[in-house]
Amino acid sequence: MLSFPLLRAHVLLGLLFLLPNLVENTAATSPGSDPIVKLNYGAFQGSVVGNVESFLGMPFAAPPVGNLRFAPPHPPVAFRGVHQATTFGAACFQQAANASVFPGSLVPTIAGLISTGAPNPSVISEDCLFINVVRPVGTQPGKKLPVVFWIYGGGFQNGDTSLYPGSNIVSRSIALNEPVVYVSANYRLSALGWLASKEVQAAGLGNIGLRDQRFALKWVQKYITAFGGDPRRVTIWGESAGALSVGTHLIINDGNPEGLFHAAVMQSGSPYLMLDIADKQPIFDQLVANSGCTGSPDPIACMRAVPFDQFSTAMNLSPNLFSFSSLSLAWQPTIDGDLIKRDPQISLQKGLYAKVPILSGDCDDEGTFFSFANANITTNEDFLSYMQSNYFRGILSDEQLAAVGEAYPDDVTQGSPFDTGTANALTPQYKRLAAIQGDWSFQAPRRFLLETTSKTQPTFAFLYKRNKTSTALGSFHGTDIPEFYGAGPSPDLVGADAIINFANTGNPSLPKNPKSLLSSVNWKQWGSSKTNPPMLTFTDPIPSIAITSDTFRLQQMALLTQISLQIANTSAQP
Repeated sequence: MLSFPLLRAHVLLGLLFLLPNLVENTAATSPGSDPIVKLNYGAFQGSVVGNVESFLGMPFAAPPVGNLRFAPPHPPVAFRGVHQATTFGAACFQQAANASVFPGSLVPTIAGLISTGAPNPSVISEDCLFINVVRPVGTQPGKKLPVVFWIYGGGFQNGDTSLYPGSNIVSRSIALNEPVVYVSANYRLSALGWLASKEVQAAGLGNIGLRDQRFALKWVQKYITAFGGDPRRVTIWGESAGALSVGTHLIINDGNPEGLFHAAVMQSGSPYLMLDIADKQPIFDQLVANSGCTGSPDPIACMRAVPFDQFSTAMNLSPNLFSFSSLSLAWQPTIDGDLIKRDPQISLQKGLYAKVPILSGDCDDEGTFFSFANANITTNEDFLSYMQSNYFRGILSDEQLAAVGEAYPDDVTQGSPFDTGTANALTPQYKRLAAIQGDWSFQAPRRFLLETTSKTQPTFAFLYKRNKTSTALGSFHGTDIPEFYGAGPSPDLVGADAIINFANTGNPSLPKNPKSLLSSVNWKQWGSSKTNPPMLTFTDPIPSIAITSDTFRLQQMALLTQISLQIANTSAQP
């Protein structure tokens, strides 16, 4: 069995020669030149490398330990003197997983991604609520540069800001003469951030990870002017679980962003079908048992008293991304009746979402990476039964389930990786599962989001189709991250430029900067054509890009959206 004790999903999400380039040297120049920013709870001294200044590992909230475990974030503790902000703070707990589900032919590739990718966090702690700010050298307070606020992914179980320093983004923004300030913040993961049950709802402790993110956004509103950023020009940007978080922020507070953000970017994640907080009761009860708290009159208080190492062991027994349930995640945002009042897609239907510019896109083969834990699904009956129980909550009629089987047929040539014929059929149902799981969790929610929001605000779409034949994973989930971070040996910087442009103008291809490949692209809004919505498509070889139509698998995704809305409305509280 190939075991990775601290397998972070996004250590796996790049090609062997790309992800290491996301981790940059943050060594400072001489101490006398290092900038200092004074906030009302303390002063921070950052570091300078080239044309970029970084302030790393600044606490934005009090340590969430002891009685603050599972609690909403509290203001940071004030201190005297100057805190050195030259290294990333501790990462939040990283839930363990194993990759024994991967076929033997992929073991060398997966092992290589682990060994040569960005390292695991050097320090993991419950005291992990740290924020980072990266800006152009010499940026003065009150400069009012656009702000890009990054939310990392990792299935709500893994991830931290050290993987994504942001220096490439800021350096590129300087080169384009479109400078931005880059911000990233840790948020709590696994049960520490996403505990859910009737007890959790009664205590008002749902969606703590989202509350961490929102607290960090409020920190930005309060303090970013001291770093030269503009609190009125904040773009939230996330990938995977980070993108799902961004999509959820769009519908919180009935769509009123409260001035916390002014544009949104989603890579591989959109507002999606969400469980009620009480639906996670079995996961919660098992965690209580694994923590030794069964029978306690107050299981939350009991789990708060469990030592961190012991509680970490209990959390590691929870289902992970490589469990049979796959993208039906154990720990994730839930409808708690407080922060999230209804299913996000119902909020979209009701028009209760933030009216801000949106940039959203996916990889072509989103589902491949999540379809290895289902190798024992080998027949059509297995496939339909799995979809009914794991994703459709058992509510589809036989006729509806048959329609799903017809839309995603038992034909490897129509499966994912798409457009690869009979290749990559690693198990009898692998490509079929990869196709429907990718569409159900990523592509269909994105299209529904754009169909809805394009009527009320600027919306833009992209599709990443590169590295199609590098492995049996195709253009798999996360392989677009280096593109948007401007990493790799010969980056084309199209993705990075799109983020920088979007933060500056609300349009990913404006201004028409002659230094960017985007200057020659007519990337129109998604809603500019009712029949052929345009999307920027990244193709091989680099730096090939094209405008294509967002009409692929039109009927299949429409069926999945219909099912998703049916489930959401069936499950809605009266």
